[in-house]
Amino acid sequence: MSFARLGAAFVAATAAFAAPAFAQSQIDDAECVAPANPGGGFDLTCRVAQTGLEPHIADPVQVTFMPGGIGAVAYNLFNTTRTDDGSAIVAFSTGSLLNIVTGKYGDFTEKDVRWVGTAGADFGAVVVRADSEYQDLKGLMDDFSADPASVVVGAGGSVGSQDWMKGALLLREAGAAPMDMRYVAFDGGGDAIAALLGGSIQVYMGDVGEMVPHLESGQMRILAVMSPDRLDAPFAEIPTAMEQGYDVEWTILRGFYMGGEVSDEDYQKWVDAFKAAYATEEFAAVQKEKGLLPLNLAGDELQASIEKRVENLRQIATEAGLLGN
Repeated sequence: MSFARLGAAFVAATAAFAAPAFAQSQIDDAECVAPANPGGGFDLTCRVAQTGLEPHIADPVQVTFMPGGIGAVAYNLFNTTRTDDGSAIVAFSTGSLLNIVTGKYGDFTEKDVRWVGTAGADFGAVVVRADSEYQDLKGLMDDFSADPASVVVGAGGSVGSQDWMKGALLLREAGAAPMDMRYVAFDGGGDAIAALLGGSIQVYMGDVGEMVPHLESGQMRILAVMSPDRLDAPFAEIPTAMEQGYDVEWTILRGFYMGGEVSDEDYQKWVDAFKAAYATEEFAAVQKEKGLLPLNLAGDELQASIEKRVENLRQIATEAGLLGN
């Protein structure tokens, strides 16, 4: 199986989860921790919980920010200090799972926390400033092929992270070595977007969902989305990498975890709230507004999905040269 196809295979969406409505969950001081600075994908993920769960939780969900190590600081905190905090959920993405696989979160594994629910599915995006010389993906790929170091790429993650992996897939498709990418790491998508707008980088490897407000401002353009098929509005006019002739896909699962010692009672309150939300048109509308597709998993179903995704990510990381054989 090709490197790009492995990337597509591990994110094949499972059947959407539906459940009957529940009464409001009584969660005091409900909090969603976005483990980065404001403005990126983790911020977006928490906003889905804040808005989408509002009818299903007695107290409004407050969003807080905990930047550091592309999620490592938060993962460490909820595995050492806030292990039994039943009021807080933490945003994660496929990139977080990749960081676990590659050891960027220390010795902690996917088995050390409780996976609660999902916000939806997102897709990789190749983003440039509105005034960029690159008018389509081909121009960028030609430069990657001729001289990878001539293009300054940035994203919210270090070498080996999910966002780096998007660029690595493109370089590999262009016939260049992924490790030759001239890559600048930032602590979250918000910082990387600021660098793109400021001219410090030329290309941002981001996610479709987080781009909605920025595209509306007219300051940036998406050269390609890394979805299997074209997305609906507001991205309907943006071609996929596949239809531009490049065999590259990257789908992102967005969701939430809690500390590993949270009581079953507190854990179930959150699971019930997510299941109730998934059954409503209002939650689907929030997902669409944030540029996400419905991939609705909670509780045991999400736990099983995480285990499969981590296994597949290990294969991808090995293919990319990030792990030993």
